[in-house]
Amino acid sequence: MEFFTLSLLNGLSYGLVLFMLSAGLTLIFSLLGVLNLAHASFYMLGAYAAYSLTLVLGFWPALLLAPLLVGLVGAAFERWVLRRVHAHGPGRHKAEMLVTFGLATVLGELVQLVWGRGPVDYRIPEVLAGPLFTLWGTPFPAYRAFMVLVALGMWLALWLLFTRTRTGLVVQAALTHPDAVQALGHNVPRIFMLVFGGGAALAGLAGVVGGNAFVTEPGMAATVGSVVFVFVVVGGMGSLTGALGASLLIGVLQTFAVGIDPISRFAPLLPYLLLVLVLVSRPQGLWGQRAD
Repeated sequence: MEFFTLSLLNGLSYGLVLFMLSAGLTLIFSLLGVLNLAHASFYMLGAYAAYSLTLVLGFWPALLLAPLLVGLVGAAFERWVLRRVHAHGPGRHKAEMLVTFGLATVLGELVQLVWGRGPVDYRIPEVLAGPLFTLWGTPFPAYRAFMVLVALGMWLALWLLFTRTRTGLVVQAALTHPDAVQALGHNVPRIFMLVFGGGAALAGLAGVVGGNAFVTEPGMAATVGSVVFVFVVVGGMGSLTGALGASLLIGVLQTFAVGIDPISRFAPLLPYLLLVLVLVSRPQGLWGQRAD
């Protein structure tokens, strides 16, 4: 019971951090149709920006400012680079993947030039450094609970935005009927820029919250760069609820696997094995809708 309870708590908290990372990618793909290969680099940039801001302003201002800075970088990239690629018409998806891959390479080199090749000392704030409670003699970190609250708050905010506000309806309509939305007086290119910038900001927020809980170093983007697409595909391409469900499922599975000696060595492979099973049995994803 002790192993099950602690593994479940750790798995849920880890899964919610994964959701924070995959939510922005899901948002960008579902609303813009862009498979952003630089998404993990925005996550890395958010962690490094938070580290630098924490040294000057402290963690709490960095929690707000770092995602905004990353969002501005994403919006500028969409405005000055990605928007020109959109003009390529039916073949634009290949060009989008190549240009976002180029951005990931540039950001990776830039991080090493500015902050060095080794890990930085990005620490958890002192007020959240201790345990929240102790279960069977094992402390549960307060910072993990904070990560859970941030992730759930982000999911709730996105759900309310796209289901309960006029702005969310306009954004969704801009993808399927851009000409009609433009005729109603809305600036569709600006909407696309804000959506891409918002998705980058969500990745930056994941970096702010996860960078000090794990390790902030130049290889952190490569570590999550491939697995983040697993969450999106397993959950269902473009489904925010699917990204949440897949992240929780994979987070719990990996946490339990790590704690069991015979299969612990195979824990990193579990997301990809699940991906293969889902693609074979349900190509649209666990929470996705079948395309007609």
